[in-house]
Amino acid sequence: MDTVIRLTQFSHGAGCACKLGPSELSEVLARLPAAAMPPEVLVAGDTRDDAAVYRLPGGGALVQTVDFFMPVVDDAYDWGRIAAANALSDVYAMGGRPALALNVVGWPVDRLPLELLSEVLRGGADVAAEAGVAIVGGHTIDDTEPKYGMAVTGFVEESSLTRNSTAPPGAALFLTKPLGVGIATTAIKRGVATEAQTRAAVDLMTTLNRAAAEAMLEASAEAATDVTGFGLLGHLVEMLESSEVAGVIDAGALEFLPGTRAHADAGVVPGGSKRNHRWLSDRVEWGGLEAAEQLMLADAQTSGGLLIATTRPDELRAALEARGVLALEVGRTEAAGATGAGRIRLEGRVAADAA
Repeated sequence: MDTVIRLTQFSHGAGCACKLGPSELSEVLARLPAAAMPPEVLVAGDTRDDAAVYRLPGGGALVQTVDFFMPVVDDAYDWGRIAAANALSDVYAMGGRPALALNVVGWPVDRLPLELLSEVLRGGADVAAEAGVAIVGGHTIDDTEPKYGMAVTGFVEESSLTRNSTAPPGAALFLTKPLGVGIATTAIKRGVATEAQTRAAVDLMTTLNRAAAEAMLEASAEAATDVTGFGLLGHLVEMLESSEVAGVIDAGALEFLPGTRAHADAGVVPGGSKRNHRWLSDRVEWGGLEAAEQLMLADAQTSGGLLIATTRPDELRAALEARGVLALEVGRTEAAGATGAGRIRLEGRVAADAA
């Protein structure tokens, strides 16, 4: 192809920042009647966990999830890799092993060449192969905007099942990847990201959370979730509310992708991150954080790291570091007390040398 095609210019958003915000999603779900679940359903939507889990008759359990989004980068192959890693992450966050996947595709056939779609699917296939996952089919539609993702099936032993709703008070909170993906991909979409910033973001988003999940299981962590479209603080609120505890985050312990602070100061922030920030306004005590810092912590991530709660921090840190996984101890859980479950208190400031 002679003409350079920038995929991010064919979508109104990017990555998991395209998700309905937590406020909008809560409004929609509140209109639905509570569904009765058979006893085999171990995890459903009521705890806002990463995937559903169903007990199998012969032992063990099935893990089911789906995730798709519009282009987060301009390179078709990289977008496919990112979308696949992001979809598989929900199974890893539950302590499971992904096994099968179905491709989910929307493609504007009159606006984008089909060879680009082949590159997207090739990227997804390569990451699936890295994870030992078989892509066994899928579904495609002619759409106004390009979309890609996967429906993923995995398996987990009940003794290894890790939920977001079981974080005890007094647990240390660990994060396994830097933040700033939403801001970085918005910079890519606006054409203001450097090549180094783009590569750092792609490398982060295509890194599987498999090793982090293995470490989490080895250290018998009490709870976990992956950090995606609702951002670090949004997904932490879900964990805290479901676990009926409160939390504290040390802003100075967080790490960010290169250029995050500069882009945030310049207003290069996705709409999804701003929606997250508004939703968090009555759930978070921001302390001395400036507006740009607050948005950095509310930033909508795509294929982010695992947020893990553990009462054995030394064991988890050692297990993560032994696998070459980032082990940031970023806060702790507390008893809900008078403030109520789901509340977050911010301490410290984003490090002065934050990217």
